[in-house]
This record gives sequence, structure tokens and C-alpha cells, in this order.
Amino acid sequence: MSFNANDNEVIDLTHEIHPEIPTWDLTCGYFVKTLRDYHHCEGEFKFRSQALDIRASAGTHIDSPAHCFEGSSDVSEIPLEQLIVPCVVIDVSDRRDECYKVSKADIEEFEDKYGEISPGCFVLVYTGWSRYWEDPKKYSNHHVFPSVSKEAAELLLQRDVVGLGIDTLSPDCDEKGSFVHAILLGAGKLIIENIKALNQMPPVGATLLIMPLKVKGAAESPIRLIGIVPRSQ
Repeated sequence: MSFNANDNEVIDLTHEIHPEIPTWDLTCGYFVKTLRDYHHCEGEFKFRSQALDIRASAGTHIDSPAHCFEGSSDVSEIPLEQLIVPCVVIDVSDRRDECYKVSKADIEEFEDKYGEISPGCFVLVYTGWSRYWEDPKKYSNHHVFPSVSKEAAELLLQRDVVGLGIDTLSPDCDEKGSFVHAILLGAGKLIIENIKALNQMPPVGATLLIMPLKVKGAAESPIRLIGIVPRSQ
């Protein structure tokens, strides 16, 4: 199967990584160190060599089951079939409530309109919270931001989705525990956090291309996340 860019719109769902991006504890999660620069080189061709120091959870990133469960599969073990998948986007951005939790009713309302979520699909939640990305303190907001309810996560598990993505620091925002992580990662599913530009994605019909670093033993990894939308839609 070939990919024709003329037949598809390609949407970058990835936040740019730099030292000022929001992180869970608001400390810098990224550094670039230049080991050898152009002026060090002699001859016609010059090179810059760098080392990256980056948290695995910085920026747009993926959580594997190993993030929460010892002995579970890590990022390097995610099958390609789970990294190139159909996706749906559930839009709750009109709620405008920092404490809002996506509910089972939200998913059922989506399904009433677009049909039941198919097995093997990746579910993306657009809360609109990414509008605060350039304001790290507001984006982190003392860990109060739109999230996903336990009941909604359980329903997604019943639908046998590949994973859940959201445009906040986490689908979990509950002092009582990380229920969504436990439910989904415990069942071998995936979680993507800090997604950009979900407002540009259609509710149904798109394909998600997830590109993590294939690092053995890594529980999390930064990713380049791409949405592919047929122009015929």
C-alpha cells in the first residue's frame, strides 16, 4: 500500500520540545548539549554533534504498560499494528471546566452520533486544554485539568480500544488514584498525553501514526504523533 500526500491531509499532533515546556513538576525536562560544533571541524564538510537529555515523559509522549506494571511490555515491544491505527476524536471542549471528567455518557453520546467505537481503534479526547500549552503554570494548574472518569475508561476497555490519548498532562486527575492508567495499562493498552491540534482532526475516519523511540526497557517515550485524514472526507 502506498501513501499519496495529495489524497490525504497530514496533521502534526506533536508539541515542540524545548526547555520551557510544561512538565508534571514544572522543572525543565529537556537539554541539548553540543559536543562538537561546526567551527571544530576542518575541511570542506562540517558537522554538529549533540547529546540529548530528555525526560521520557516530556512533551507529547506515550505510556506503555510498563509505566505502571512491573514486568509488562515496554515501549520497544509495542507492535507496529498498535502504532498505525484508526482513531476517533471525542470533543468535550465546550465543557470549559478545569475539573471536568469525560464520562461514560460522553462516549455513549458520541457513539449515538457516529456509531460504536470499533475494536482496534485509538480514542483521542479533545478538551481544549492545549490552549494553555505556552503557559506552563496554567497548563499544569496544580494538577487540576480536564481528565477521564474511571467509568469512561472501563467502557473503552469493553470496546477493546488500542489506547487513549488526551491534550492534557494526563487522563488521570484524581487525588484518590490513577484509575485510568491502572485500567488501561493494566489491560495492555496505551496512553498518549499532551497532544496538540486535536481541533483539526475529524471525529471519525482518520488514521493515527504513532512514532516512539524504540528504546529497550523504556516505560515511556516522546513521540512524533501524526494524524492522516483522507481529503475525500
